[in-house]
Amino acid sequence: MRASTSKPLEALDFEGKPSEDGTVESPTGVAEPRRAGLGERLRQPLPMAAWILGGLVLVLYGPVLKALVLDWWTDPDYGHGFLVPVFSAFVLWRQRDRWRALALEPRNVGLLVMTVAVALLVLGSLGAELFTSRVSLIILLGGMVLFLAGWKAVRLAAFPLGFLIFMIPLPALIYNQVTLPLQFLASRFAVAVLQSLQVPALREGNLISLPNYTLEVVEACSGIRSLMSLLALAAAYGYLVDRRRAVRAGLLVAMIPVAIVSNGVRIVGTGLLTYHFGPATAEGFFHSFSGWLIFLCALLLMLVTYAVLRRLANAIERLKHG
Repeated sequence: MRASTSKPLEALDFEGKPSEDGTVESPTGVAEPRRAGLGERLRQPLPMAAWILGGLVLVLYGPVLKALVLDWWTDPDYGHGFLVPVFSAFVLWRQRDRWRALALEPRNVGLLVMTVAVALLVLGSLGAELFTSRVSLIILLGGMVLFLAGWKAVRLAAFPLGFLIFMIPLPALIYNQVTLPLQFLASRFAVAVLQSLQVPALREGNLISLPNYTLEVVEACSGIRSLMSLLALAAAYGYLVDRRRAVRAGLLVAMIPVAIVSNGVRIVGTGLLTYHFGPATAEGFFHSFSGWLIFLCALLLMLVTYAVLRRLANAIERLKHG
């Protein structure tokens, strides 16, 4: 009897060995087409579909992007918008090894997603609703990834694409609904602290009456400006330093009270200076400088909050495994 020279099934390489004609020898010995990874595709000329989709984005979303950049430049609440796409690009670059090894599995359903995005763009343009038009850009990018690379690529790009939402200003309806309650909360906090410091203060809505002046807690002092920036920063920081979703979500939620307290402290400082030294002391340089100082304090509170959440999460994990 002649001895067999074939390898046992369990000893075969299940990744397969590529042959010269671009096929892969499977464990059963049947030649199968080999899927090209993104690293190999990047070394080849871009397919026509990619060029067409890129041109579609530039043509359709040129005016939208121009107006968005103008908002970043003129609206202090969204000055951080310039950094948001930069961070998303950094995340993609950080994942470059995973992208190179990713097997491309294009899905035609991506065309449906892109169609929905373009429809939202048209609806937003007709209704003069900038938020809808801008969000449709993120949906379009996700559809392009799905169409060209597949679901695995969409999952890999989920965070950098989702992070882009922080560069889009809130719609006016939501902004107005959020700002006024934040103004009242910051006013209540400031009056409570001022009264505890023996400063006569009376609150009427967003007005704080002192013996020698009346402070108005305007939208900029509501905390909405620092809240938008803090949320973006907390999302980026949480992504870089901790993989646990609960910790990341907790850090984001914690930024709401951090923004309220930090801006309340700024109002307290303004009230103290106004009461003891006159209104002129609290205006001009101090008003601008205090904004930066309070934001730095908010960053410190964010780091402290993360440390607490991390310790809490570690303790819960030890209890589960102990």
